[in-house]
Amino acid sequence: MSQPELSPLELAKLIQAAGEDKLAQKPVRIPLKGKTTVADYFVVLEGETDRQVKAIADGIIERAREHRVRPLAVDGYEDGSWVLIDFDSVLVHIFLPGERSFYDLESLWSTAARRRATS
Repeated sequence: MSQPELSPLELAKLIQAAGEDKLAQKPVRIPLKGKTTVADYFVVLEGETDRQVKAIADGIIERAREHRVRPLAVDGYEDGSWVLIDFDSVLVHIFLPGERSFYDLESLWSTAARRRATS
């Protein structure tokens, strides 16, 4: 029996939970549907070290695979200061604190309806 396909919101919540399981800090889910064609959601997370950023990315990819979802692309993994995981309808940004502050995606997308992630 095959699993039903996840909606973009369900995928974003699954990604957030997987990141939190790896102790990701300050999770934010930014709804973008109707605001851009880039994605329906951004999920922004933070790790304290490059090693933790990579562990968060690994945990997210593994959890998605359990639901038969594979990323289209992963970028920045080798450096580990900003990992971008493209799940098509959901883009995941995992930052080191300094990188997150510098790029400040939350403010950049403040015109979109932003909502702090809750379970």
